[in-house]
Amino acid sequence: MKFMGKFISVTPADGCAWVTGASSGIGRALALVLAREGWRVIASARGGEGLESLAREASGLKGSIHPFPLDVAAGQQVADEFAAFTQEHGPVALAVLNAGIYLPVEITSTLDPAPFAQSMQVNYMGVVNCLSALVPALMSRARGHVVILSSVTGYGGLPRAAAYGPTKAALINLAECLKFDLDRAGVYISVVCPGFVDTPATANNPFPMPFLISAEEAAQTILAAMRQGRFEITFPRRFTYILKFLNMLPYRIYFFLIKRVTGWR
Repeated sequence: MKFMGKFISVTPADGCAWVTGASSGIGRALALVLAREGWRVIASARGGEGLESLAREASGLKGSIHPFPLDVAAGQQVADEFAAFTQEHGPVALAVLNAGIYLPVEITSTLDPAPFAQSMQVNYMGVVNCLSALVPALMSRARGHVVILSSVTGYGGLPRAAAYGPTKAALINLAECLKFDLDRAGVYISVVCPGFVDTPATANNPFPMPFLISAEEAAQTILAAMRQGRFEITFPRRFTYILKFLNMLPYRIYFFLIKRVTGWR
């Protein structure tokens, strides 16, 4: 944690790690990376089968992975499962709140509110539900690290991201707001804003994805940045910093350049 100018990273000796959305993509890769580092990982996702195969894949590693299926959008279920796995495996020292859905939206003649509501319920309220169970426990110990997975789509509007992007922008703002309270309580928080990562969520994007990286590379990058105590973790920087710069430009130029970069017509 970064207090009085010094950051102290949490370790497996401090407790277990909780990773949501762990059955695929970045969540799965992160769970395996943490298990290799010696963490006892609580792996959560809606799909129990994917979690069981993940646990089997971690067999023989320095640490271990323990499946606890849950739907982050169901607040009471999150609270019940959190109580169950902390009773069985001990306190959480590191939480990676990664669960989310990507529902591409392309407006033609109508706008269906369903993907917008579902995205907000899973991507945003799912994180809030996890925080509701997690934060009091971390604050009581005055130690821990919360990592929220957002996206560069939270920086500014992108094609087909009308349902997804606002939830990720909300997560960035949520992490910024919570940092004031959590710093004071001895709990560190980070927000992760990756560029394009090769996951099931991006597999069907119909436009070029510059600087696409693997989920394994993303997981290693996140872990290294967490150890350095970064608040914002964004990568690959040569791409994400371009997006940051584009969002400082006048809208006329921004929209023109985004269309050019994505090939959007």
